[in-house]
Amino acid sequence: MAKRILITGGAGFIGSHLCERLLAEGNHVISLDNFHTGRKENIQHLLANPKFELIRHDITDPIKLEVDQIYNMACPASPVHYQHNAIKTIKTNVLGMTNMLGLAKRVRGRILQASTSEVYGNPLEHPQTESYWGNVNPIGIRSCYDEGKRVAETLCFDYHRQHKTDIRVIRIFNTYGPRMIPDDGRVVSNFIVQAIRGEDITIYGDGSQTRSFCYVDDLVNGIIGMMNTENFIGPVNLGNDGEFTVKELAELVIKEVGSKSKIIYLPLPQDDPARRKPNLSLAKEKLNYVPTVPLLDGVRKTIEYFKKSLNT
Repeated sequence: MAKRILITGGAGFIGSHLCERLLAEGNHVISLDNFHTGRKENIQHLLANPKFELIRHDITDPIKLEVDQIYNMACPASPVHYQHNAIKTIKTNVLGMTNMLGLAKRVRGRILQASTSEVYGNPLEHPQTESYWGNVNPIGIRSCYDEGKRVAETLCFDYHRQHKTDIRVIRIFNTYGPRMIPDDGRVVSNFIVQAIRGEDITIYGDGSQTRSFCYVDDLVNGIIGMMNTENFIGPVNLGNDGEFTVKELAELVIKEVGSKSKIIYLPLPQDDPARRKPNLSLAKEKLNYVPTVPLLDGVRKTIEYFKKSLNT
């Protein structure tokens, strides 16, 4: 049955893919975005759909809507953007989450919070399981995001315990794909844009730090699966458990773009995690979640997207 679904951050990278998928399934979708990092062109092709609504709004201000489900995706997710206005970032995570939980409570709807692998900080456990409490610097340059997301999770569970609010919490690991912002400072978009432009590829540190990279279509499958599962509220890790060094990613991108870019090394930023990879056992058990897009295929699709978008 078609639902009325609110997606905050609906014009963002992941939010726009979610809008697209939920509309394709026949739902009514309201996309809410303040366009801080979301972009109109991400959802331009959906505007003609009568089941799609776009509202320009900032979730740090309350809003009244009648909906069945809320996907709370609103928050800048790359260090460049969330550090640019750190106070705004933590307000989005704390006030925004409070407002969205208040809305879910009022309409008795289900709310899914897009939390992050950043709640694990620079992890001392590898790979990271949901029971790991993390190793976060509470006063560092990344804490507006890390601690903001940790508080948002706390709020979800307190609303669930105190008001019986129907919550779902996911922790998203590195995700990439079409509609990433070219200058968002994430490694996949950075490397691809630099390679296409023939610029030096900048690696922070010696390139031995590892990441796991999840293609956006796999992530969206997991997000929708979690929203519609019963008797399991999370938190649950979503991502891809393949582990690659940053240097391996840079070499793959250079090869696939056919670029003459050279790799240069710069100092590592403060609190940058050395290793990050999800343990996906819980997602597999509860959601039958298995990522299927290999890194090579996903990188090729992302390169194709950036070649087109950088030309226009």
